[in-house]
Amino acid sequence: MKFIYGIFCFFILSIQGCSQQTDAVQLPETVKAENGLPEYHFAVHPLHNPTRLFEVFHPLIEYLNNNIPEATFEVEASRNYASFDDKLKNRSVPFALPNPYQTLIAMEHGYNVIAKMGDDENFKGIILVRKDSGITKPRDLKGKTVSYPAPTALAATILPQYYLQTHGLDINQDIENKYVGSQESSIMNVFSGTVAAGATWPPPWNALSAENPELKKQLKVVWQTQSLPNNSVVVRDDIPKNIAIKVQKLMADLHKHPEGQEILQRMYLSQFEKADNTTYQTVQNFIKNFEQKVRPL
Repeated sequence: MKFIYGIFCFFILSIQGCSQQTDAVQLPETVKAENGLPEYHFAVHPLHNPTRLFEVFHPLIEYLNNNIPEATFEVEASRNYASFDDKLKNRSVPFALPNPYQTLIAMEHGYNVIAKMGDDENFKGIILVRKDSGITKPRDLKGKTVSYPAPTALAATILPQYYLQTHGLDINQDIENKYVGSQESSIMNVFSGTVAAGATWPPPWNALSAENPELKKQLKVVWQTQSLPNNSVVVRDDIPKNIAIKVQKLMADLHKHPEGQEILQRMYLSQFEKADNTTYQTVQNFIKNFEQKVRPL
């Protein structure tokens, strides 16, 4: 057990180290790749630590490169949520995959929704505790620490905080909120006993616990939140419409063929689907309610 615990402690440090890495160099609005084609960076919000994010999303970007010969695409990670948010506010990336809250930010800065991840039922928060913790109801967390990836992580922070606030806790007074930088780090802080509970959402929990069965032996999902529309795909309003349409169609059709299904499997996702700005009105309504009842964003 000490050996396993040591491995996981090392894993925590590795994850935290990844979350501190420097951002990719920002691109001018129009750049040329080495092949002379326009190059479009596709920024993905910190669903995972940067290493895992590249493993999951690089095949998708390669698929776009192979099927849109008149352009080149590159996946771009960010060191944290605030850094990703700044990219949207500064309009420094042509394409992005933001969470639903960040989608609202993107729309305010000249981005339009062209698609979204499917499986909305999985876009929810889950709260983990150790099986030996004795925690059975939210009030049991009073005086304890809860971990989250970042203040603006919708599924893994905002939804769980709303759940706790409406189930007997004042999250601003009764608990210590600890923002640890990544989904994986939030999970591992619970495993190590550093925090009493940790919030995340199903895809990173499913992926990490599949790789590390000891997690499921010692941790359990004690509460689940409501669901909201899943992460979006947005494009900046100055990108050629024909490029945006091709990206939209290729992503929406991924589930229709074996290559695309393999790409989606890495994301624990069944499909992407076409969407537009109106898809996220329910998120706008929820955020307004959250800010009234819980805290400002």
